[in-house]
Amino acid sequence: QVQLVESGGGLVQPGGSLRLSCAASGFTFSSYAMRWYRQAPGKERELVAAITPAGTSTNYADSVKGRFTISRDNAKNTVYLQMNSLKPEDTAVYYCNAERSVPGHTINYWGQGTQVTVSS
Repeated sequence: QVQLVESGGGLVQPGGSLRLSCAASGFTFSSYAMRWYRQAPGKERELVAAITPAGTSTNYADSVKGRFTISRDNAKNTVYLQMNSLKPEDTAVYYCNAERSVPGHTINYWGQGTQVTVSS
């Protein structure tokens, strides 16, 4: 069965750091682009960061550029989000997403989410 399991969320003070992990199983991880999304209360789900299947290219939302780093370890079937210089506005549930486009359709898988709270 396909699974994406996030971990590493929690409570951190402004200016602090967290590293989120997403462990994948049940599909060919190295064939999928991986993304981190987040959703804050009252707001729509937002794309935070993305990484290509081989990890050779990354993209970030302007709001996190320079502070967050997405990476992946295909040998461990895991994608990471290193979050530094955290701000209260980073508070959200963070979701791991896997996506692969093949002729005729797109495949998407989602994790259950992990809560990140930035507060003093």
